[in-house]
Amino acid sequence: MTSFTLHGIPVSRGIAIGRAHLLTPAALDVKHYLIPQEQVEAEVARLQNAIATVHKGLQTLWTDLPKDAPTELGAFIDVHVLILSDPMISEEPLDIIRTRHYNAEWALVTQIDELSAQFDEIEDIYLRERKADIQQVAERVLKVLTGSAQSFPKSVGLDETNAQMIVVAHDISPSDMLQFRDRSFSGFITDVGGQNSHTAIVARSLDIPAAVGLSNASSLIEQDDWVIIDGDAGVVIVAPSSLVLEQYRERQISMLRARKKLSKLKKTPSVTMDGTPISLLANIELPDDCPAALEAGAHGVGLFRSEFLFMGRIGQGNKLPSEDEQFEAYRKAILGMKGRPVTIRTLDSGADKPLDTTEHTALNPALGLRAIRFCLAEPQLFLTQLRAILRASAYGPVHLLIPMMAHAFEIDQTLAMIEQAKAQLREANKKFAPSIPIGAMIEIPAAALALPMFIKRVDFLSIGTNDLIQYTLAIDRVDHEVAHLYNPLHPAILQLISMTINAGKKAGIPVAVCGEMAGDTKLTRLLLGMGLRAFSMYPAQLLSVKQEILNSDITLIEPQVKRILKSVEPTNITLGVERLRSF
Repeated sequence: MTSFTLHGIPVSRGIAIGRAHLLTPAALDVKHYLIPQEQVEAEVARLQNAIATVHKGLQTLWTDLPKDAPTELGAFIDVHVLILSDPMISEEPLDIIRTRHYNAEWALVTQIDELSAQFDEIEDIYLRERKADIQQVAERVLKVLTGSAQSFPKSVGLDETNAQMIVVAHDISPSDMLQFRDRSFSGFITDVGGQNSHTAIVARSLDIPAAVGLSNASSLIEQDDWVIIDGDAGVVIVAPSSLVLEQYRERQISMLRARKKLSKLKKTPSVTMDGTPISLLANIELPDDCPAALEAGAHGVGLFRSEFLFMGRIGQGNKLPSEDEQFEAYRKAILGMKGRPVTIRTLDSGADKPLDTTEHTALNPALGLRAIRFCLAEPQLFLTQLRAILRASAYGPVHLLIPMMAHAFEIDQTLAMIEQAKAQLREANKKFAPSIPIGAMIEIPAAALALPMFIKRVDFLSIGTNDLIQYTLAIDRVDHEVAHLYNPLHPAILQLISMTINAGKKAGIPVAVCGEMAGDTKLTRLLLGMGLRAFSMYPAQLLSVKQEILNSDITLIEPQVKRILKSVEPTNITLGVERLRSF
């Protein structure tokens, strides 16, 4: 077989070598036919029984979850249970059977296609990719209906007869990943997905090489093909030559040795060679992520995405999480971090997000009513969340982070609503910390260019590099046609980040980076040289970044970074960043 290479999105570092094991979507085998009137209720019962079987299976998976399983896996099972119980999944397809006389499989796929189209309109990358969770729940139900549940082979070793398994699929559900735990699988390859897809999140938590967004990998790769995943580059090599195979095996062995050394750094203070202390924080999606953050040695949580609490509420605008439900989740995270600060970002969602799929969707949701704009337009929803966060602050240090602000009146209105929430809690005799730090996410170019307006009003800044890059360069990194334009080293991006860090330093207020740049070891020294002293990233990235910090001397790096910031030529910037690794 002729060797060929596929290019996707790198989401989890490392090298995986093994034989391809293909997972075929059950949706591809769905038959479409009409049910006679007298058999409609029997068909309804068939779908109901399939849903009940999947629900029971998910509960069993949760009960049997190994103690060493990443917290993300349990969290995603919880999400799938919520989705499965949602009327949009558990009831709407039944109505389709009754009104259109579709067979159960066809009715379910029809409903999922409609929901998927609504999710495609969502601007926020993280929430948009939750569409995959809905599709995976449907996939499990379809497998029960069609009797196409797959078995996974057991194999061990790396020789010709017992190669490790590389899972190749259009998409992979977290619950399917649990089935791989007792088998010798070493990597994921998927047609779909991005940096924030569930596959990416779990791959990073498992620290397993993965490449996603390869479009047609599952149709090009054949069962048992030899495959190499270069997780650092997002490259997949199919049917490699013996020479290429040997080269990657040597690199793989070298990486494994390096990882063993990293584990020894967990209790090492995060201090540069010149004696500068650096704060290493964790990004989390769920309260259950806290143990992984502590295990990696995180000094606290730099970003708790509260959007998770609003997921699984599809089409239920009147059934959003209550104040008590939110309070319990925030309190769990705060107690889980055992006295370390937890930065909670308020709801980064809006009319373009799936809080109520019956709402009108803006023509350009990226520039529409989202994040703080949406919260200020829905004061009761916002006050509910603020009260929940404030109540949780009585159990440990909390920082409150507000996304997507660009105007002074937005800051002032937000601060006024925080005071209003405090007054409501006092009236209800509810305990809360009287003073918690309030911060602003710098993710819109206008915010980075008007920093004095923020510094005058807030206690800290957090740079959301993902959105800052997209808004500055006017590209959507999930859109494959323009994804190649997503460049964190664009001179405009570097200037905006540098300006923000310097402005915070002059004003004496903390500045952190909580976007993907913070966890990229190739950029650690660049950010240190800019003056960054707080990095927030996925827990699995923390020790690699710490190693870079321990080997960095800021007094040597700073002059080099100043030269980089003066350049506008991409080649010079890239070469300059590469040279930093030698200092």
